[in-house]
Amino acid sequence: MLASVARLAFLAFVLTNAANSRALADDLADFNAAAEQVESHNRVAIGYLRTGNIDLASIEVDRVREAWAKLNDRSTGKRPSVFNGNVYYVVAMTDIATRLITADLMMNSGHPDVTRDALLAVREDFYKLRKSAGISVLSDCIYDANLQLRYLVSFDDTLTDFGDAAAVEDLSGAATASAKALDRCDAIADEKVRNEPEFRRLIDGAQASLKNISQSITDHDTDLLHRVLIELRSFENLLAFRFG
Repeated sequence: MLASVARLAFLAFVLTNAANSRALADDLADFNAAAEQVESHNRVAIGYLRTGNIDLASIEVDRVREAWAKLNDRSTGKRPSVFNGNVYYVVAMTDIATRLITADLMMNSGHPDVTRDALLAVREDFYKLRKSAGISVLSDCIYDANLQLRYLVSFDDTLTDFGDAAAVEDLSGAATASAKALDRCDAIADEKVRNEPEFRRLIDGAQASLKNISQSITDHDTDLLHRVLIELRSFENLLAFRFG
């Protein structure tokens, strides 16, 4: 009898914890999905502002604000349990709201550069918020990969020949780090995104370009290196525009 009661108590404990785990996962999933809507419009707006397409950027800024309002409504605006006790949550959410007000005002008053700065800061806020809670999503992985690629592309300005062994070693290390960062993003993407033709084109294309860096080092071919780094700059921009 006691054994049966113990088994029932244990089963109730397991079921309760499983339900709680699903609830925690669901509230975080809802938050991540709503945040991704904000960020998807945000990165498109940033991309349009970078290329000077002000009219389309203005439309996307409006969509960012609409998505942000949905994130904060009663159905999706509850603080996910993973952020309980995280003092940065309130700071980040307040900062994002303030930056979006600034972006809207600056967009309407003809200051696209200030608008872009505000939107880039929104991207940083979401990134730091998730990092503070140990949350990993594809857009943050792409963000990290972009930083690696940006550093690698900087060698186009600093490496003029292959006579500097230390610089060549740094170049090779940066290429390896970039390849690993892209591999992580490929692994973290869900199946639907991983199989998207655009995602495959960007990830596989960047990886193919990275392999050519080793060839440029072997051949001491600065022209090949220059072409490859230009390609990688394009891949970095497109990854940020579409998935970052």
